[in-house]
Amino acid sequence: MAPLALQPVALVVFLVLFALVTVLGFMGAKWRRGDLDTLHEWGLGGRRFGTLISWFLLGGDLYTAYTFVAVPALIYGAGAIGFFAVPYTIIIYPVLFVFFPRLWRVCKRNGYLTAPEFVRGRFDSRALSLAVAVTGILATMPYIALQLVGMQVVLAALGLQGSGIWADIPLFVAFIVLAAFTYTSGLRAPAIIAVVKDLLIYATVIAAAIVIPMQLGGWAKIFAAVPAAKLTLPVPGAASLGSYSAYATLALGSALALFLYPHSMTGILAASSGRVIKRNAALLPAYSLVLGLLALLGFMAIAYGVAKDPQFASGFAQYKGNFAVPALILKAFPGWFAGIAFAAIAIGALVPASIMSIATANIFTRDIYKAFLRPGATDLQESRMAKLISLIVKLGALAFILGLPATAAIEFQLLGGIWIIQTLPAIFCGLSRMRLRAGALLTGWACGMVVGTAMAASTGFKSAIFALHMGGLLAPGYAALYAVIINLIVSFGLSFLLNAMSQSSGRRDPAEHFEF
Repeated sequence: MAPLALQPVALVVFLVLFALVTVLGFMGAKWRRGDLDTLHEWGLGGRRFGTLISWFLLGGDLYTAYTFVAVPALIYGAGAIGFFAVPYTIIIYPVLFVFFPRLWRVCKRNGYLTAPEFVRGRFDSRALSLAVAVTGILATMPYIALQLVGMQVVLAALGLQGSGIWADIPLFVAFIVLAAFTYTSGLRAPAIIAVVKDLLIYATVIAAAIVIPMQLGGWAKIFAAVPAAKLTLPVPGAASLGSYSAYATLALGSALALFLYPHSMTGILAASSGRVIKRNAALLPAYSLVLGLLALLGFMAIAYGVAKDPQFASGFAQYKGNFAVPALILKAFPGWFAGIAFAAIAIGALVPASIMSIATANIFTRDIYKAFLRPGATDLQESRMAKLISLIVKLGALAFILGLPATAAIEFQLLGGIWIIQTLPAIFCGLSRMRLRAGALLTGWACGMVVGTAMAASTGFKSAIFALHMGGLLAPGYAALYAVIINLIVSFGLSFLLNAMSQSSGRRDPAEHFEF
């Protein structure tokens, strides 16, 4: 099968924009100067990001390169079920508004840089904090790898293909650039680059929503070209909730999990105040509008018949449905605009990947290295360790992509969503004055991890949907949500028992001293 043709015009535009964001990344070290030899400045930007920068940073953090590629690909392949991403990104902002301004205030007051630090202080438990820290790191690693998958698809669309080591050189170059500006500038680098990335994505999606329907004869013809089975959710049978429960639980479970990821938490804790977080909870839904238009690119790709075009056969053979958006862009736009769109996707990989590596480095440094290995570490030792770990994390993600098929990253990301939501009781409920016990939360976490992983294993790690049988009713749903419900039941039930026992014995909860 012939490789994809080189796109010279698109490649030149792509390289110019990529060079621009590289320069901006290194300039981040001089923006809002701070002592980058302290973890507070390197890993959180000194908590000085206002409403506008936080808006771009969180948008760049949450709406990644893989989102740009995978959401339309899901619509392209599976149809309406993929639209769960739109209500999911609407639900997350009330969650942000309710919980995270308080978390920011508590962390600011106590000098916490990570969620596990908050958990350790709130429940006076190093074991529970370690469980939250390890969960966050494990859940984030495949997320970084998926950003590189998105970049691989773009590089292939530009015609940057080869055999052997030559095929991976563009990805190595992107990795070196990412590693260098993250190491030197910390969180300031993705904060600056996110502004460029988000503007490019807005331009690309809005142009596609206007130009492509005009080329295809209007939205009516686009929807007429889509098979009827993909336009709506299948109606479930009499004894099953079918796709309805799958859709609803995917939206709710994904929303509850998103801001628990370390990279999301890092973007939030870098804000300058709790009011900035509340403003962003009101402003960030603008991205949901863009996501809805982005999802429709999947239907546009069907209407354009990109999979039937022989010039894209190589891309679809290698990347399957993930190649639908690059093929659509190449088909519908001139080379110069394709270069802008592909740069938006590639930069959309750099921003979240750098934040994710910084977030995992913060957690390892504060909640493993300093908490267990070197309690007396100085600020300089902390920052050096964090910078080293950020490099190791990115190198691990690169090795993961180069050594394993892309499907492996997707399967591990499925597990990442199941795992990260198990930290919800310790973090969200920890923001209340409920008398939850560390031992009960740790037991609930373990139960949720085991049950959720078993649910995913029962599907061969191919699907996040678990077929739950409740009496005579079948309720397929998101395994992560089902697992965290079990986690909550165990955590609350065991806490109730432990509290009852402590009252009878006169013992006090060691976490009662915590001040909000």
